[in-house]
Amino acid sequence: MKLRSNWTKSTFGGMIAGLANGLLGAGGGMIAVPLLEKSGLSQTQSHATSLAVILPLTLLSAGFYLFRGDVALQDALPYLPWMLAGSLFGAWLLPRCKSCWLRRIFGLLTLWAAVRMLF
Repeated sequence: MKLRSNWTKSTFGGMIAGLANGLLGAGGGMIAVPLLEKSGLSQTQSHATSLAVILPLTLLSAGFYLFRGDVALQDALPYLPWMLAGSLFGAWLLPRCKSCWLRRIFGLLTLWAAVRMLF
């Protein structure tokens, strides 16, 4: 019974995270991280796993946007080196952060995103 419950949670949670990522361009991690924590992963493992799961979804969504002509790759290129540098720094920093600070930072970013969406 527990296996079926986990399968159901991961199926619907994954679908919702993918939908949020494709529809909003972000937000999949806000769904995936709490879901992964409820499945028994630590805060650090949840964040890392979420990133590993979101990457292929992001590439797929970006491919669709590029194919439809909604974005020009040359518009994104100036941001790419800085985003890669920030990602490397974040990946280095993640295991060095205490879980309580990860939760606080994640919560603040979630609140900031909510406020931005409202106004």
